[in-house]
Amino acid sequence: MSAIETPPQPKKRAFFPLIAGLLGAILLGGGSFYAVFSGLVLGAQPQRQAPPQIDMDFAYIPLENITISLAAPSSGRLLRFSGQIEVAARSESDMARLQPRFLDVVNTYLRAIDPQDLSEPAALIRIRGQILRRLQIVAGEGHIRDFLITEFILN
Repeated sequence: MSAIETPPQPKKRAFFPLIAGLLGAILLGGGSFYAVFSGLVLGAQPQRQAPPQIDMDFAYIPLENITISLAAPSSGRLLRFSGQIEVAARSESDMARLQPRFLDVVNTYLRAIDPQDLSEPAALIRIRGQILRRLQIVAGEGHIRDFLITEFILN
């Protein structure tokens, strides 16, 4: 009853997983290097452009202070308003002659506004845009660049 014993055989080392892991690491490393080098990942920083040049060829025409009674005369609510019209410098003298028309347009528009609309947060932006558009219509194409509200007091 003797059993023939075989000596334990040494474990074979598995070289295949080691080689596969090494080959995978090389491929991933090379692919990562290529992606970064070619700009696919962490791309090159865009060239910073200089800010656009501001056209300094303009002038301002001030509008007189306008005081308007809002709603019913008995309510006593007043709006005090003034602004500046930004015009192209080449047409400053022509636009200065149109100032009475500009005042008429602004005055007419402000009188037509519902007093409750003035309490909205975006009211000033909307009023500025509406007045600018009306002034551009009166002046003609290419003369008025912007309208600035310098005083807006609601009493």
